[in-house]
Amino acid sequence: MSSTEGAPRGVIPPHLLRGQKALVTGANSGIGKATAIGMGRAGADVVVNYVSGREEAEKVVEEIASFGVRAVAYEADVSDEDQVVAMTNRMVEEFGTIDILVANAGLQRDSAFTEMTLAQWQKVIDVNLTGQFLCAREATKEFLRRGVVPEVSSSAGKIICMSSVHQIIPWAGHVNYASSKGGVQMMMETLAQELAPQKIRVNAIAPGAIRTPINRSAWDTEQAEQDLLKLIPYGRVGDPADIAHAAVGLASDLMDYVVGTTLYVDGGMTLFPGFATGG
Repeated sequence: MSSTEGAPRGVIPPHLLRGQKALVTGANSGIGKATAIGMGRAGADVVVNYVSGREEAEKVVEEIASFGVRAVAYEADVSDEDQVVAMTNRMVEEFGTIDILVANAGLQRDSAFTEMTLAQWQKVIDVNLTGQFLCAREATKEFLRRGVVPEVSSSAGKIICMSSVHQIIPWAGHVNYASSKGGVQMMMETLAQELAPQKIRVNAIAPGAIRTPINRSAWDTEQAEQDLLKLIPYGRVGDPADIAHAAVGLASDLMDYVVGTTLYVDGGMTLFPGFATGG
């Protein structure tokens, strides 16, 4: 079963992103994988970025190619400036341009605050925040060089920053992760403000609890899932396809007037469900 087939409802129109070129970072598993497949299903050619796990990345490429579009896997560490520059340049050389960036690559290095090492703090900030900055900067250079191509899209480019509900929900034991996502929110909004006059749309998606390898312990047993559902008013744990559908929509001209917005895809987790019974 493909990543997007796990969606409870909805089918991505195969023409929605036709002719566009998308780069999805961290795209060999989880949310990135589903999003890359969703972009391909919508008609975009896709670069599947990964930092490890080439075999998994190549499988994603094969699935995307089955939709009749082009896909390639590029290895690059998004926290390394030289590698990001090289990846973006190579994409422009081989695909002609870039229209959509989904800055998804991220990780966790969890620890109680007083036991957290500088290395744990720095690694998460480097990948989750600096990595998005580097990828967005390089994509924007190409957007500005090329400008708007009306027959392709109404905008010169689209950047989708993958954030988290923890950009606004504090998370004890994860101060590095929550801080990185809070930074993503302000970076996204500042970029949106700066780049909107150049017809570049910058937005973010903030997933809630999604069934991915990064948080498997939170949902892979019946008890863990029941505990998690107490935080989700909608009554189910999210699937990567829920995020893929949101990303495809944000990247399309259907949402051309959406600028500087965070789309929370969380089943209501940010509605403070603890206050639902007379708080």
